[in-house]
Amino acid sequence: MIPGGNETPGFFVFEPQRRRERRGIEMTEAALPVLIQQMLQPGFYPHAVTEPIELIQTHVSYVLLTGDYAYKLKKPVNFGFLDFSTLEKRQHFCQEELRLNQRGAGELYLEVLPITLVGEQYQLGGTAEAVEYVLKMRQFPQESLLSTLFDQGKLNETRLDELGRVVAQYHAEAQTNDYIRSFGEALKVRAAFDENYQQTENYIGGPQTQEQFTETKQYTDKFFVERSELFASRIHNNYIRECHGDLHLRNIALWNDKILLFDCIEFNEPFRFVDVMYDVAFTVMDLEARQRKDLGNAFLNAYIEQTGDWEGLQVLPLYLSRQAYVRAKVTSFLLDDPGVPATVKEEATKTASEYYKQAWEYTKPKAGELILMSGLSGSGKSTTARHLARQQGAIHLRSDAVRKHLGGIPLWEKGGDDLYTPEMTEKTYTRLLELGIILAKQGFSVILDAKYDKQHLRQEAIAQATKYEIPLQIIQCTAPLEVLKERLNNRTGDIADATADLLASQIKQAEPFTEEEQVYVKILDTTQSQEAQLK
Repeated sequence: MIPGGNETPGFFVFEPQRRRERRGIEMTEAALPVLIQQMLQPGFYPHAVTEPIELIQTHVSYVLLTGDYAYKLKKPVNFGFLDFSTLEKRQHFCQEELRLNQRGAGELYLEVLPITLVGEQYQLGGTAEAVEYVLKMRQFPQESLLSTLFDQGKLNETRLDELGRVVAQYHAEAQTNDYIRSFGEALKVRAAFDENYQQTENYIGGPQTQEQFTETKQYTDKFFVERSELFASRIHNNYIRECHGDLHLRNIALWNDKILLFDCIEFNEPFRFVDVMYDVAFTVMDLEARQRKDLGNAFLNAYIEQTGDWEGLQVLPLYLSRQAYVRAKVTSFLLDDPGVPATVKEEATKTASEYYKQAWEYTKPKAGELILMSGLSGSGKSTTARHLARQQGAIHLRSDAVRKHLGGIPLWEKGGDDLYTPEMTEKTYTRLLELGIILAKQGFSVILDAKYDKQHLRQEAIAQATKYEIPLQIIQCTAPLEVLKERLNNRTGDIADATADLLASQIKQAEPFTEEEQVYVKILDTTQSQEAQLK
């Protein structure tokens, strides 16, 4: 497999079983341009090749696979959203593709080379005037794609945690400025949604139902009218960045034990100057479309814990719906193509219908809830919270992460004494509850993962939940003291700083549950099976 996948954001050629594979455009060699014919010959290259050289075509590019390297040429086409019609533009976008993909997959994207013509022979490089430009990349195997790993049952929660952190770092380093931020204005964002609806009205009564179309559109129309301040805050807080724009499993690879984000959008600014949650939503939606909401949840929680962008979850349902809707739209376009066989159209109708339904379901009202974890350090709060989050699709808010974001230190750096003063602890719990209420009011299930060992902290959470009519539960995790000590002494690879020597003071300072609190409490022995106790 090679980088250089989908040429249009969300524009996926349909395959059965919802595989995201793209088929090449078949063409006899004699009908190919002379340049491509020559590039299919081993002697064209200054290095050894694997014969036969393979050609993959899309509507906008040729990709030649030579073994160690792949060469990608852009076709002289203009589709409005994408314009490669002149040599100058093709050179520019080759350079842009190289520049932008250096961010997430620098190992794969090597250089842009001119192609020259001497007599009737094209040459890779050379000193004559360039007649074409080509992007040189490293080839990597199909088995490296996360989509392939998923199909093989090899994509697990640990990898999705890692992906969340990789994407968080990618976004942290992504460029932003006043021009880029302007693309986050509500009117500009809404224009793309409105275009999607206009382009899919003809499919009502086919893969799309009138109810789904009407209610999905009503939701997004209302969102843009009523949440204008949310878009303004996203701009103000620099969350509109030069993102990837096409971040689904087929554009992510695990190569040499490193996660690479490749084939980002280079040809259209509005497709990549987006809210970071646009990228996040693409990956989550893709995993959920593949019926693995638990993996989507692992990715999402890892990402937002790393970035601290919990408020950004307020725009997530909007972008989840958008990404699923675009998949539905593009699949629907196949129904209008006379060259597509009837059997493929039948399968396309089914797939588009599933995506329209998915887009619609993201807009349905959901009842939020709060779950408070409670217990000593090492009692299994975070392990239990992660388990619950995967089961319920909940947002897992760890006090360790909130505290370090408030203190302005990296999550994996050990905090100093100033991070654990009573004042900082109070500030952490206030922020934890504030975020929990904001998100629960938006329909999220939220797990507040902290000791909650003080009555006033628990009672404030109960009061806030009662005020906003949010269901609340407290899960008290317990384990024998020797088990707690052993867990803390063996703890590695975690952001929590607590050590076994703190247990004595924690036990002394912990305040028992009041009679009022007891009605919310479930006691969980974390040395026993969680499944049976959490039913």
